[in-house]
Amino acid sequence: MIKIACIGLASVMLALKLKSVQSEYAFLVGIAACMVLFGCCMTRLETIFSGLETIRQYLMVNSAYIGIILKVVGIAYISEFSANLCKDAGYGGIASQIEMFGKLSILAMSLPVLTTLLTVIEEFAAQ
Repeated sequence: MIKIACIGLASVMLALKLKSVQSEYAFLVGIAACMVLFGCCMTRLETIFSGLETIRQYLMVNSAYIGIILKVVGIAYISEFSANLCKDAGYGGIASQIEMFGKLSILAMSLPVLTTLLTVIEEFAAQ
């Protein structure tokens, strides 16, 4: 975490310094820093995948549901990442649309899980 914080702070300081000289370079530094930090986040995926596999084995959950959960998390991170880049570039309207599409995509992907959950609750209530 310290390495990530240092990369982020150094990027911000460099971008602030470049902003007064050439603002387009400051923007590019920001995008590059975001990509590097996003890449660092991706290195944690192996740990997350193995943890989810362990959970699936303990709970005997259908692997399709784990896939849906991973896709939902991926949609959330990608939409937040891209919306933040748009906000940093000064395009708040586009950022809002990306966020809205991400939320709607998450809702659409989670519908099978919600219907299964409601079916299970209904079966428990019937007993």
